[in-house]
Amino acid sequence: MSRKTTVAIAAVAATVAAGFGGLSPSAAAPGPGALTTLDTSAGNRAAPVPGLYDWSKAGFRGGQNLPGADAVNPSASCRITAAQLASTYQVKPDDGVDDTAGIQAAIDKIHTSCSPSASYTKLSLITFPAGTLNVTHEIHVDANYLVLRGAGMDATKFVYQPDKNTEYDVVTPDGDQWDQHEMNYEDGSGGWLWPGRGLFRVQSRGVDPSYASQYESAPANRKDILEGTINVHWKAGAKLREKPGDKGFAARTGDKTVYLATGAKTTNMKVGGFINIRAANTMKFYQSMNAVPTTWPLQNLHMRQQWFTITALDTKNHTVSIDKPLEYDVPVDSTSDGSAPIDGSTYASKASPIVDPIVGVGFEDLSYTQAAPPGITPEQAKDNYGNLAPSLAMQGIVFKWAADSWVRNTHAIMTGSHPIVTEEAKNLQIVDNELDGSWNKGKGGNGYFRGSRVWDSLYAGNTTRDLRHFTFQWSASGNVVIGNDIDSDFNIHGGYERNNLFELNTNRVSFAHRSGNCTAHCGDEGGDAPDDSTWFPIYWSTGQKAVKWSGSSGPRNVFFDNTMTKQTTAGGAYTPYYPDHTKIYQFGWDGTAFHHLDVGGKPITDWAHNEQKDYTGGHGVDDSKTSTAKSLFLKNAG
Repeated sequence: MSRKTTVAIAAVAATVAAGFGGLSPSAAAPGPGALTTLDTSAGNRAAPVPGLYDWSKAGFRGGQNLPGADAVNPSASCRITAAQLASTYQVKPDDGVDDTAGIQAAIDKIHTSCSPSASYTKLSLITFPAGTLNVTHEIHVDANYLVLRGAGMDATKFVYQPDKNTEYDVVTPDGDQWDQHEMNYEDGSGGWLWPGRGLFRVQSRGVDPSYASQYESAPANRKDILEGTINVHWKAGAKLREKPGDKGFAARTGDKTVYLATGAKTTNMKVGGFINIRAANTMKFYQSMNAVPTTWPLQNLHMRQQWFTITALDTKNHTVSIDKPLEYDVPVDSTSDGSAPIDGSTYASKASPIVDPIVGVGFEDLSYTQAAPPGITPEQAKDNYGNLAPSLAMQGIVFKWAADSWVRNTHAIMTGSHPIVTEEAKNLQIVDNELDGSWNKGKGGNGYFRGSRVWDSLYAGNTTRDLRHFTFQWSASGNVVIGNDIDSDFNIHGGYERNNLFELNTNRVSFAHRSGNCTAHCGDEGGDAPDDSTWFPIYWSTGQKAVKWSGSSGPRNVFFDNTMTKQTTAGGAYTPYYPDHTKIYQFGWDGTAFHHLDVGGKPITDWAHNEQKDYTGGHGVDDSKTSTAKSLFLKNAG
């Protein structure tokens, strides 16, 4: 559907009483839809509000403007026109012929010939023609400083029909989803593909030298498991040691120096490069999230993560310095804080340099869709929170180990799973896009507008319809979500997400938006059978439920000046949710520290059926701050 034809979004009557998340009986009025004319330029960023996070540098290059025409390399050798695509690469619209190899060859040419000398002010450009282009396997966009531009949002259309080497050939025994644990090759795990294959993948194809021979021998449908391993923490990451005078910890919240193990390799750490500071889970950390006791297995992994830029490297004293204060404590390992081992073993925290990040990639003025699975129609996928084609759960655009990139003025129509998804990405700008529908929105986490392990990014002016959630998860932090128009929930999915801002958005959530609306391969968050609740405009992950796939939501996810409404009964009116537009609602916060949401002092174990409780007044939602400004992020919101 076009932005111009989307239904009106509910607004809140000014007379609605404020105070908590309960629904007011006031009638909803028409609203503005997505705010596609917001001025998010550097000069319009507001000064940080005292006592709140500083979001002023969210988005492309820490708040700089997206590139204009003058940023494109003037050299014709680094511009591939639509005519050249046709003549040199045999990429021709509307001929029904597979264009994948030609598109990949054009990107590879830029990667080899132009990217080494390119920059943010000397971008390469591939211009696609109007019409339909056919794609059968994932296109690897690993050329830095490259713009992929169509002839217009709905003028250039990529139609993705995955071939047999792309379709997942192993699904779980119950048939619900692709099986990342069993789709392996030699040492390579199918989980290394996470979040899964897509139409476009912005990620390094670099293979760690220890996997080179396996990569060469791998069949076509397994090679991508080993691609990008140049960046993985178990190869590139450095172990840590105690900070002097602080037993068991390599760094603390607020620190900008991390202490490396004396034998740590620093070859891939460079001033100006990216590094992920990854804190090991500990029993005490799980306890702080009210995740225990639990019947679910606790996991040795790095739930707390964040990318930073290296500002200094001291190889004599074995320290690395970063550009921003840490947002979490970093134990040396999973037992160094005095915790008992998880699953009987000790797991190390890591300082993991990103060896080959992909930067400066932009997608503009195009649309993409995944061809309908055999025998399935878009009507069957409407309000259907199951997986209709589990082996074809492909993403639209994937950003992994990527930074300072953007997607603007694109239209996703019925993707296999997530239309736009991240997995370790920083300073992205996702603006003025329309995202419509997915073939798979069920078990295993499908059909989200998903930001996982994403930091300091900007999501503005987007319209989404018939997706499962707008989601932040897995340590996402410092992101701004402003002026979007969605018909799903804002889902703080679990994994210690923190310091994210949601403001000036509208979401109108129907009664039908519920995991129980499902015909095949169903499941609520975490993969169980659907519950009997209906999703509300906000979803907050509780420790005891979210521990099965990660952990609880983290501190200080902020909701301000949004227009959120919910239809609580089939065919009923849409009524306001968190209606006070002057209150700053900080979820998971008591004013000074993290606070799990509770009722009467008892932490809730599930958000379902607790969505309308009042958590203000010391129960996990701090609403003590107010603002009469229209925006916390912008000086002038228009």
